[in-house]
Amino acid sequence: MLLTLALIFSIGLLMGEILSKIKIPRFIGMIITGIILGPYVLNLIDSSILDISHDLREIALVVILLRAGLSLDLEDLKKIGKPALLMSFIPATIEIIIITILAPIFFSISYIEAAILGSVLAAVSPAVVVPKMIKLMEEGYGSIKKIPQLVMASASVDDIYVIVLFSSFLEMYQTNTVDFSAFIIVPVSIILGVLLGAIIGLFLSKFFQVFRVRDTIKVLIILAASFFILSFESMINNILPVSGLLAIMVLGISFLNYSELRALRLRQKFSKLWVFAELVLFVLVGAAVNIHVAASVGMFALVLIIIEIISRIFSVHLCLIKSELNNKERTFAGIAYTPKATVQAAIGAIPLTVGVASGELILALAVLAIMVTAPLGAISMNLTYKKLLVKSPQEKKSFRS
Repeated sequence: MLLTLALIFSIGLLMGEILSKIKIPRFIGMIITGIILGPYVLNLIDSSILDISHDLREIALVVILLRAGLSLDLEDLKKIGKPALLMSFIPATIEIIIITILAPIFFSISYIEAAILGSVLAAVSPAVVVPKMIKLMEEGYGSIKKIPQLVMASASVDDIYVIVLFSSFLEMYQTNTVDFSAFIIVPVSIILGVLLGAIIGLFLSKFFQVFRVRDTIKVLIILAASFFILSFESMINNILPVSGLLAIMVLGISFLNYSELRALRLRQKFSKLWVFAELVLFVLVGAAVNIHVAASVGMFALVLIIIEIISRIFSVHLCLIKSELNNKERTFAGIAYTPKATVQAAIGAIPLTVGVASGELILALAVLAIMVTAPLGAISMNLTYKKLLVKSPQEKKSFRS
């Protein structure tokens, strides 16, 4: 295991730095590192790490969602309310509908299998989107109209929505019944997640007012609370649907709202912690990529993913028609909403595991979506944000306007 960690740290960081020198996002180098070291190429990652790969990726997601929550001011969220709500549901819904229509034509699969495929492919990657949006907030790009906040908040709810739909479609396939009441789970899961996160964030802010501890200890306590949330979600998932990931982000938002000065200090701590979490997350996402399967799906798969990307950018424009964003800003929001990685890596193999007939195809398309959209989306954001977004100099000092 120690040799594996040494390889991940040294090669992952080196590849990241090399690519950053030529203006390619660092995380792409980390994904490439995971692919090379992973079981489908050199097979140099210890099996004990691969066995807990899902848990390690989940821990990294916790870090990024807490960092995102600690960067989202409630006042900012109120200003972007309706567009954020629309972007949380409409792009993913349109994407799933298009894939459900086209996939049976392209691959001769059933409509319910196509719906499962659509829900796997539709989720935006918080691991790609959130760090970039936080960087834009720090630099002041798009902050006047709260564009990074809009994309970050919407993408987080988008993931929850898609994952709940995925679970519903999978259950319909396994039971061979169509139960539309299952979709009630979506708003219930979101509402309960928001409430849980808000309550815990308030409790922690009051707790730290009474018990004075170092910021490092605060970080550990907040991480522990986040892990409890995910464990609680797993325990009651069959009884009551609660979105643990959304609760974690809302925890950070709530904490910022009640303890701003503490939150600003802790945000810096989580930024440093993200250096490690980013490396682990993207290397292990790369290790999950089966390049042989991805190469076997044919041209139709690539065409489907291109159509999917175009439909998402168009649907984001649709959501923002009546907003104050101009065409350039809408275009950037659409570009920022295209990368896929972590959710696809997490759920892409589940249909194959549970015996869905087209499980191999679904996994292959999930892998291809990661390989195409993650670097394309990240590079496109890097190349366009200075041209499409207006910079606010005063935002460099603070995220709050």
